[in-house]
Amino acid sequence: MKQSLRIWLDAARPKTLPLALVSILTGSVLAYSTHQFSLPVALLAFLTATLLQILSNLANDYGDAVKGTDNDQRLGPMRAIQSGDVSLKDMKSAIIINIALTIASGLVLVIYALDSLQSILAFIGLGVLAIVAAIAYTVGNKPYGYVGLGDISVFIFFGLLGVAGTYFLHTGIVVSSLILPAVGCGLLAVAVLNINNMRDIENDEECGKRTVAVRLGQQKAKQYHSLLLGGGLLAFIVYLLLQPSPIWTCLPFLLSALVVYKHGRAVWLADQPAQIAPMMPIVVKCSLVTNLLFAGAVIAQTLVS
Repeated sequence: MKQSLRIWLDAARPKTLPLALVSILTGSVLAYSTHQFSLPVALLAFLTATLLQILSNLANDYGDAVKGTDNDQRLGPMRAIQSGDVSLKDMKSAIIINIALTIASGLVLVIYALDSLQSILAFIGLGVLAIVAAIAYTVGNKPYGYVGLGDISVFIFFGLLGVAGTYFLHTGIVVSSLILPAVGCGLLAVAVLNINNMRDIENDEECGKRTVAVRLGQQKAKQYHSLLLGGGLLAFIVYLLLQPSPIWTCLPFLLSALVVYKHGRAVWLADQPAQIAPMMPIVVKCSLVTNLLFAGAVIAQTLVS
């Protein structure tokens, strides 16, 4: 029993889960800055986002196994089907169960948070779209992750929709000032995906998986990564500086620049995909630390305003 739980825990890839949570954190903190924060909404949003991320991870495990992308040449961690611990049939069942749990959590969230039938239906539609996107990334005859569209999807769902949608669930409105933190959150999420794709660039190319990293090549993918990191930091910094609060409230956030710079420099100096492989948890940490420090700065600005 313990061994089985361990297998499924590994299949859920818990180290990637902060990727789903940071946009919820950012949207919730921005709602807090308007004094419209709801703890039940935040917790339900965290749960739903976590289930969506797990669904994406399980579907990726299944899709890449079916297409043969998960093979002995792949540099990433051994996946559940690839290792032989989970069959294709069992993974299908797990995906179906996860979809049911995601739908249940999402329905409770929108019914609790929203009063308007129009808003509820709109969010149900977005939820269905998110589920389809999580599965269609690697599953199906024409998975969009295999033609280089994964970066756009991550930017939209883990940035724009994640932040703005969470804010709307708390407040019932969307404001233009959300664009900068949503962009910052989205760019850092794409940076996580880019590290994954740079790590597997050689195997993906051989298997016909045309990610952005494959299309750009290793050197230009590193330049692209630097732009993602720098653009994400800049978006957060500009937002904080535009707020009518003392400049000292922004200073702790600058610590994130040190974390991001150290990671970015390591990526830039890497010569081989094998050197990129250990950087996945590091780039996830960069995204998490940056969003946490941004949340702290927003809270500080709110308290002194």
